[in-house]
Amino acid sequence: MDFPWRPAVASGVGSLPYEDRDEAARVVLGELPEFPHVPELPWRGAGSEIVGRTAALLVDLHVDLQPSGWRLVDRGGFDERQARSALRADLDAMEIAAHGYAGPLKLQVGGPLTLAATLQRTRGDRAVADHGARRDLAESLAEGVAGHVADLAKRIPGASLVVQLDEPSLPAVLAGEIPTISGFGRLRAVRNDEAETLLRAVIDAVDAPVVVHCCAARLPASLVHRAGAVAVALDITLVDGEYVTDLAQAVDAGLGLWPGIVPSLEPETPPADRELAQRMVGLCRRLDQDPAQMAPRMVVTPTCGLAGSGVPWARHAYRLARETARTFADIVGVEQ
Repeated sequence: MDFPWRPAVASGVGSLPYEDRDEAARVVLGELPEFPHVPELPWRGAGSEIVGRTAALLVDLHVDLQPSGWRLVDRGGFDERQARSALRADLDAMEIAAHGYAGPLKLQVGGPLTLAATLQRTRGDRAVADHGARRDLAESLAEGVAGHVADLAKRIPGASLVVQLDEPSLPAVLAGEIPTISGFGRLRAVRNDEAETLLRAVIDAVDAPVVVHCCAARLPASLVHRAGAVAVALDITLVDGEYVTDLAQAVDAGLGLWPGIVPSLEPETPPADRELAQRMVGLCRRLDQDPAQMAPRMVVTPTCGLAGSGVPWARHAYRLARETARTFADIVGVEQ
């Protein structure tokens, strides 16, 4: 398929260590001019982190915030209104900063499995423990994300939107490793076929290409591809064992690959762009792929979100991702 981004470009995962949403939008557009994203600013407080931000999109389902986390409730209240207000303000800031922008633009939302593994039911355990709750959440999220995409498309009409579904809990959901609320047990694993169906429900509802991001190990790339995602975004240091084979098969079938390769936390000795680009070449070789042919399907990112980093490193990480993408393109001989 034709991807809406140019070969071997750079983007971000989503979260940033800013509280000023206007500054964050300017930084993203300035440092990632070829593939910016809508910033997530968890330091602004509850409702601005990925779960509250995504829960604010739910249709006909409501949440509030408890000391133990976000909970599904019968009627929305202050916490839900605050999360929705924060999201609108973030989009307002991006709309102003991106005025006149034309090109690919990414937005991020929590995926249905991670949302179900995190949200608590009004009575009982996490939503992922109940088949009906999982289905209802996926359907509600699908409608909400579709509306979210349509809203952003109106705000920035020149943008070619790409949706990133954040699924850090997906491997644990499939392995039956999600703890109960008490912490003394583990919830039953969700079957692969059901997980695929829930992902597909959201992906099919969205009028944009969907990338699934997971910064945990054991991301099931083939499952994600069958569900309709055009690419996976992952920390390449976690690609090992049997999951190398699974990823290779999915990539061979046409799945795009967004290598998370720039450290999300500042290391003692920051790597050089050529070193990182050579690692990308090595990853392609491990997957039995020609790096030059993979380039159109690749987007360079940090290994995970940057909310835990300092502001100077966040800007440097985006610069390094951009330089790495350019160096990779030069090494394999493709035009950006």
